Amino acid sequence: MKKLLFVFSLCLIGFSTQSQEVKKNKSAKVSIEVDGICGMCKKRIETAALKTKGVKFAIWSVETHQLNVILDERKTDVEMIQQSVLAVGHDIVLDKENTLIATDEAYGSVHGCCKYREEEIIKDHNGELKKQKKN
Repeated sequence: MKKLLFVFSLCLIGFSTQSQEVKKNKSAKVSIEVDGICGMCKKRIETAALKTKGVKFAIWSVETHQLNVILDERKTDVEMIQQSVLAVGHDIVLDKENTLIATDEAYGSVHGCCKYREEEIIKDHNGELKKQKKN
């Protein structure tokens, strides 16, 4: 009788732990704020995200800096996507006070017009540094 009770209680414990397991979504939608400035940045950011195993869709907006991703949570997570984007030289804004910064080496590898940390490049992309006409 004791053995039967013991086996029964083990089965109940096994079922209760199994039911508490978190189901991972195979088409989870995630939005990540990524620093960038132009179309070349867009291509680089999207390619980095798409090369992450488990990412099905990635699109980055130059205007909003939002990277929208559809991923299979069984194969990857947000941190893996963030690491892929950081590796190609783009910073990730978590909130107003926290930012994941790409390494200097990774940032240095981006094209000269994509140096989103430099004020002069930002002004140039915004049209604030227009060429002066020659007389």
